[in-house]
Amino acid sequence: MELRHLRYFVAVAEELHFGRAAERLHMAQPPLSQQIRQLEAELGVALFTRTTRQVALTPAGARYLDRTRAVLAAVEQAGVEAARVDSGEVGRVSIGFIGSATYSLLPQLARDLRAALPDVEVDVKGEMLTPDQVVALRDGTIDIALMRTPVPHDDLEVLVVRRESLIVALPSHHPLAETESVQVRDLRDEPFVTYPSEHRSVLHDTVLALCQRAGFSPRKGVQVAETSTLVVFVAAGLGVALVPESVSALQLSGVTFRPLAETATVELAIGWHPGRRTPAVDRVLEQLRSSLTEGDGSG
Repeated sequence: MELRHLRYFVAVAEELHFGRAAERLHMAQPPLSQQIRQLEAELGVALFTRTTRQVALTPAGARYLDRTRAVLAAVEQAGVEAARVDSGEVGRVSIGFIGSATYSLLPQLARDLRAALPDVEVDVKGEMLTPDQVVALRDGTIDIALMRTPVPHDDLEVLVVRRESLIVALPSHHPLAETESVQVRDLRDEPFVTYPSEHRSVLHDTVLALCQRAGFSPRKGVQVAETSTLVVFVAAGLGVALVPESVSALQLSGVTFRPLAETATVELAIGWHPGRRTPAVDRVLEQLRSSLTEGDGSG
C-alpha cells in the first residue's frame, strides 16, 4: 500500500463517483477503479457498495475514511514541519552568555528571538567566562557564545558586534564615588575584586594590563567567577572593580559606578563553531547580529 492509494480512496469517498474522482485526480477511470479494488483486496474488506446508479461507502469504508484523512493530514503536517526545520524556523539552540551580557543584553535578546523565531527553543547558559565558552563551543555544549575578545579561535568563527567602555564599580561610601570620573592610577592602593586569574578571563587580563600601564599591579582582593557576585562583593566594601559599562544594569544598593577618565574598551563578540551550524543556529545567529548591531553607536 502506498500513499497514492489512500489519496485515490479519499477522492472516490468524497465524490462517491468514480468518473468525477478520476477527473479530480487527473487520471483515467479504469485504472482508478482497479486501484480501489486492489486496496479492498489488500485490506480484505469492501470499502464501497457499487450499483449502476450510485457508489456508497460501507460502514468499514466510512471508518477507513476517517483514519485515512488523519493519516494524510499527519503526512502533510510532517512535511510542513520538516520544511520549517530545514529553514531554521523550528529547532533548539543553546547560547552561552558572559556575565555582563546576561544582565544587560539577555532580556532584549530573549524578546527579539521570541518575536522573530517563536518556535525555536533557546537554551540560555549565563555567567560563562570566555575560556569556558570556547571549550563549550568546541565540545558542542553550546551552539553560540556571547563572549569577550581576544580568544584563541583558529577553529571557531568570531564576529565582533560591540565595543563598550570600562567603568569603575566602587562601594558607595568610597570617597571616589563622589567624583565625576576616576583615573586608573587613583586605584593604586585599592584591593580589587576580579575574575579568577587561573581561568584566563579576558576581563581579568584586560584589567591587569590597564593597571600595569598606569604603573602598578592591582592589589589582590577577592576573586569570583560570576559578575553578580563581583558586584555584591564591591557593594559589601571588599574592594573595587573595573567592569564593562553594561554591568551597571545591575543596580545594586551599596555600589556606585563611575566612568574612567582614560579610554578603555572591551569587545563583545558572537562566537560559533562552523562545523556545528544547523538551520536554526543560522537563523539565531542572523537575529543576534541584527539585534546587537542595530542602533549601536559604539563602533
